[in-house]
Amino acid sequence: MVLAGLSTGHTIGLAVVAAVFIGFALVSSFVAPRRWPDYPGKKGIGIFGVVCVLLFAAQLTSVWVFGAESEAKGAESAAGEQGASASSHTIKVQETEFKIQLPTLKTLAPGKYTFDVTNAGKIPHDLAIEGGKVAGPSKSPTIAAGKSATLTVSLEKGSYTLYCSVPGHRAPGMVAKLAVG
Repeated sequence: MVLAGLSTGHTIGLAVVAAVFIGFALVSSFVAPRRWPDYPGKKGIGIFGVVCVLLFAAQLTSVWVFGAESEAKGAESAAGEQGASASSHTIKVQETEFKIQLPTLKTLAPGKYTFDVTNAGKIPHDLAIEGGKVAGPSKSPTIAAGKSATLTVSLEKGSYTLYCSVPGHRAPGMVAKLAVG
């Protein structure tokens, strides 16, 4: 699910680092002990530990580097979608069973926002917002499968939770967080 939000280059980069890390783990676990029964041995345990830590650090670093660049690009595309007016912004939201997908957003500025909600699922959904100070309707109409609706609200500084208020949808994961200010 996280990989779907990454560009092809980022996905390949993560896959290469993960493949090296997994390959080392598999060779260390299955191949080397068959060939050298005392692997890594008393003299090799230090080197083995250092290599393990370095590969683990490389994997964490690759996630951090590729994820950070992806967030910056997502924020740029979200800024491009927000329209020409500085006081009104549009945020595209996609709902399916059972998740809410927002573009990658950093902290938003206080102001008027229109959530353009598309139901890409097979059952009806809606979008509700709570937290902070919401001016305007706090819930969209119920959206049939394949249809869209909008929810326009003014948001002040604070933390907000977006969710589907259809009974039984919020608990399995139809929730997203948003920060303003």
